[in-house]
Amino acid sequence: VKYCGVDCQRAHRKHHKGACKKRAAEIKDEKLYNQGHERDEFDFCPLCLLAIPFPEADHAKFYVCCMKRVCNGCGFAADKSGLNKVCPFCRTIAPKNSE
Repeated sequence: VKYCGVDCQRAHRKHHKGACKKRAAEIKDEKLYNQGHERDEFDFCPLCLLAIPFPEADHAKFYVCCMKRVCNGCGFAADKSGLNKVCPFCRTIAPKNSE
């Protein structure tokens, strides 16, 4: 809302006070949400594209064959579909020993 002067703004204040407070809160929330740091691309599962929760070691498995971290949900889905000895991302067969 724009006013011709301070007197008009003060006269109309009681009519728009609630809307102004609501908009001020929205602006504050937008600033707070935009302050956060972006998560690195490696913090997302390459299959489902969802963020892996912290601590990532408890919620994902790292595959050396393709250097990808796959979430436990996608790993479980791969196991259920018969890919239990294969990397869910690149389908490389897992080595039997520490080769």
